[in-house]
Amino acid sequence: MASAAEQLASNLNFSTFAKAEDLKKRLWFTLGALLVYRLGTYIPLPGLNADAFARAFQGQSGGILGLFNMFSGGAVERMAIFALGIMPYISASIIVQLMTSVVPALEQLKKEGEQGRKIINQYTRYGTVLLGALQAYGIAVGLEGGEGLVLDPGWFFRISTVISLLGGTMFLMWLGEQITSRGIGNGISLIIFAGIVAHLPTALAGTLELGRTGALSFGVIAAVVVMAVAVIALIVFVERAQRRLLIQYPKRQVGNRMFQGDTSHLPLKLNTSGVIPAIFASSLLLLPATLAGFSNTTELPGWATTIIAALGHGQPLYMVMYAAMIAFFAFFYTAIVFNPKDTADNLKKHGGFIPGIRPGERTAEYIDYVLTRITVLGAIYLVFVCILPEILIAQTGVPFYLGGTSLLIVVSVTLDTVAQIQGHLIAQQYEGLIKKSKLRGGKRGR
Repeated sequence: MASAAEQLASNLNFSTFAKAEDLKKRLWFTLGALLVYRLGTYIPLPGLNADAFARAFQGQSGGILGLFNMFSGGAVERMAIFALGIMPYISASIIVQLMTSVVPALEQLKKEGEQGRKIINQYTRYGTVLLGALQAYGIAVGLEGGEGLVLDPGWFFRISTVISLLGGTMFLMWLGEQITSRGIGNGISLIIFAGIVAHLPTALAGTLELGRTGALSFGVIAAVVVMAVAVIALIVFVERAQRRLLIQYPKRQVGNRMFQGDTSHLPLKLNTSGVIPAIFASSLLLLPATLAGFSNTTELPGWATTIIAALGHGQPLYMVMYAAMIAFFAFFYTAIVFNPKDTADNLKKHGGFIPGIRPGERTAEYIDYVLTRITVLGAIYLVFVCILPEILIAQTGVPFYLGGTSLLIVVSVTLDTVAQIQGHLIAQQYEGLIKKSKLRGGKRGR
């Protein structure tokens, strides 16, 4: 079966794509949805002094606002209706996933199949509304606290801001679900991807401008380009890397027929946690600098000022804490999304076993042992990919969008989308081969 799929994949060409009408419709729908998203990042909130906010944002772009601005496609620096982006939905999804491991009722829903997943998704939507409303109200109050940012402060501005920002987040959540079902790729990931990619040309132009003015030497720019290519190659290699565990199924009899035993593989990704550890670590570490930026630093105690300065972007303590938190969240999130005991129980239920390992608890222990070892490599990979660009950014001052987190998201989403496109093309070619074989069989029958 695997060799047949590989042969079909090798035969894919432009003519196969030209005949894939359903795939072309899905691609056009995806592009149209992402265009709508990009247009929404330019619609400002009502009652906001855009010029004053732009000046205020420049002083905070190095904190957590810069990270959120990257994920929202520049909507934060314009304080558009999509300023919250899709982050409340991602936060709610992670919280619900954590609760499924703690709350028995949610854990049971997770095991009930499609119906249980629908209920969990509904809880995620409710959580998105709650988190989005709280964040939107906090933004409204924060904007009123700024000097000259709001034209007419008061409850009308707060309510309109909450409705606008929460409505924007819920629309993006719906748009992401539509892309997933009617387009190509994962809709939520593609929305984040579009926001980052939209700013990459600006980041590249800014880097070249620094080289033109002499702020950066040609050697530094060349080093940035080489580093980006090397990091992209490493991400592609590791994200496609798997540790395959051999699974065997014994002989079985169905009626009067005896079926031979079969073999398959249980694929374990080298980086099971994806980009979540880098996002969590960046958000937590940039939070002190952001809070300090909104407060009067002269009123802070001396120890707080020292800690905030040490945790500044590019400082040694920041790098050490960043690496430690990425490694921690890599193990933590892997433990949340992958349960070796459930996998072992499913294998035992279907008669599968790992050669030399007793089914049940021993299989779960073995899978957990292998998963822990490859997660160590995955954590080292994440730390390297995220820390190396950060060091170069801190030393040279290249734009924030060329960081390891943004490259990791862009490359991962691209690989996933290309794999789905290839899957559609293979299915299209396979259907064509079946039709041809049926036509040949009908002619022979005549």
